[in-house]
Amino acid sequence: MTETLHSEIEIAAPQATVFAFLTDPDKILRWMGTKATMEPHPGGVYLVSMNDTHTARGHFVEVIPVHRLAYSFGWDGNESVPPGSGLIEIDLIETDGGTLVRFTHGGLPDEKERASHEKGWTHYLRRLAVAAAGGEPGPDTPVE
Repeated sequence: MTETLHSEIEIAAPQATVFAFLTDPDKILRWMGTKATMEPHPGGVYLVSMNDTHTARGHFVEVIPVHRLAYSFGWDGNESVPPGSGLIEIDLIETDGGTLVRFTHGGLPDEKERASHEKGWTHYLRRLAVAAAGGEPGPDTPVE
């Protein structure tokens, strides 16, 4: 049986801005990773290197500009969470103050990996909120 994590965060920015911070490699690097390759169309590559040893890899499954992204996800060299083993789903919902980001990461193999990924995604979604709202999230200190 697999585990799923759910998270929501409000971002003081329009949907189009948040969408760009999730799909444009230059914008992604403002809040996460050291190298990114994005091809935001079904079948396109999702790749983010967190550092020299941790690279997340997958492929886009669904792309509805400014509203929704879904992509497979996993880590190079990780037997528990290999590339393509999980599914990230991100819904962007317009609110009075900006955008509600509804985030789901499914297909995690166990509670330990769910808790670990929840810690990481909480860290990075907070950084996304700062960057997309026009702030500077500061240097990244990856979560272990």
